[in-house]
Amino acid sequence: MSKNVRQKLQLNVTSPKGIKKPLKKRKDLRADNSVKEITSKPAQPKPEEIDFEQAAQEVIFEPNPGPQTSFLAATEQEVLYGGAAGGGKSYAMVADPVRYLGNPNARMLLVRRSTEELRELISVSKQLYPKAIPGIKFMERDKTWVAPSGATLWMSYLDRDDDVMRYQGQAFSWIGFDELTQWPSPYAWNYMRSRLRTTRASGLPLYMRATSNPGGPGHQWVKRTFIDPQTPNNSFSATDENGNVISWPKGHSREGEPLFKRKFIPATLFDNPYLSDDGLYEANLLSLPEHQRRQLLEGDWDINEGAAFPEFNRRDHVIDPYEIPSNWTRFRACDYGYGSYTGVLWFAVVPGSEQLVVYRELYVSKVTATDLADMILEIERESNEKIRYGVLDSSLWHNRGDTGPSLAEQMIMKGCRWRPSDRSKGSRVAGKNELHRRLQIDEFTEESRLVFFNTCIESISQIPSLPLDKRNPEDVDTHAEDHLYDALRYGVMTRPRSNIFDFDPASQRTGFQASDPTFGY
Repeated sequence: MSKNVRQKLQLNVTSPKGIKKPLKKRKDLRADNSVKEITSKPAQPKPEEIDFEQAAQEVIFEPNPGPQTSFLAATEQEVLYGGAAGGGKSYAMVADPVRYLGNPNARMLLVRRSTEELRELISVSKQLYPKAIPGIKFMERDKTWVAPSGATLWMSYLDRDDDVMRYQGQAFSWIGFDELTQWPSPYAWNYMRSRLRTTRASGLPLYMRATSNPGGPGHQWVKRTFIDPQTPNNSFSATDENGNVISWPKGHSREGEPLFKRKFIPATLFDNPYLSDDGLYEANLLSLPEHQRRQLLEGDWDINEGAAFPEFNRRDHVIDPYEIPSNWTRFRACDYGYGSYTGVLWFAVVPGSEQLVVYRELYVSKVTATDLADMILEIERESNEKIRYGVLDSSLWHNRGDTGPSLAEQMIMKGCRWRPSDRSKGSRVAGKNELHRRLQIDEFTEESRLVFFNTCIESISQIPSLPLDKRNPEDVDTHAEDHLYDALRYGVMTRPRSNIFDFDPASQRTGFQASDPTFGY
């Protein structure tokens, strides 16, 4: 067996007659006590009779220390393992189900986007499974492994959203998605969660497992699901598409409790000594264009192929929140949409520099303009902050025939003041160029001219994932999720460029004046 197959998490295997005697429980393994030795216990030979070389060869799978071991030991219901290329994702994904193939109630499913993409996984499984489980058979026609215990692992495909109907009425205790970002939307992942069930008597936990590199058509939704809610290697309560924790409903005995947990476990090439030692694969990854190198070598989820803002990275542009001094200028910007989403951002101007701090966001859907005004005003009252001005999508000033005040005017009458954004010819391109400049590091302060509090989860997710418009590379793709981007663009374009003479040390205030003073603030 090749070196990179020599990975082993002591696996649970049951013979046709029952479960073999378990080894002593390891502390880092799953709490269900299902991890057992894969070989039968031989008679104890005398020391001089032991063939240590042969004994070493009987180790079927030993995980690399670090993330691979963490993935196989994880107890969260949904876990994503990935990041950089070469981290041992395929072997970990194939090894994980082995622990359950000794349970006659185990029904498992491992999918790729297409049948062609299954070949690597099938090849790895054929190296591992027959040695781990004597008597296991692979049904070529159905792409199914059948263990002597009766447990099954179905290796299949799930291409289009409609393909989930192939699994309607099926029940699985374990479901794996290999290369999760190849699915453009979360529909298949969410639907297959409904296929995850088993009986209490089986003693089987319910798990969904996924591997992936950054990039691909599903990059953004995977990032929002697993990367943005929590720092790597930390368990967190599952959230919905709006970032809200998914909880048991009102009236349930567990009302308010999170439904289940998730975790993201990053891996890099350097976590896999079988590929990293000689440096050859690393050299290949280093030769890639920057965005591909950052994805595949560094496992950077903040850059996507064709990204509109490749300058964005968490190291430079995401900071811990701090108390903003009361004398700093604050303002807000909003892109409104009832049928889709509304994005509102709050900014603070750092005195004596060009740095803008995005310190708060609001991202909601199906909210009327007047209700939005109430929400904004309530937030600002609770924080007791003075907002110098607000800038709103200028299209909201359009009167709708004889129906009365425009949406903007309705909000202003509530006390939520705005002025219109710049909608002149070339304003979109100018705004995008200004954002590129703001994301650069200031040569004098050695800081970015634009930073985000790490509590602005949606902004941090969306901005680096925005794709370019293929027909007009000077603009972002307006079919993408760009509401917070538009709010960001409106905001930065209200701040003129500054110099050191704009700062008054005595007052701790800048000489900045918001552009377009016609609107009075």
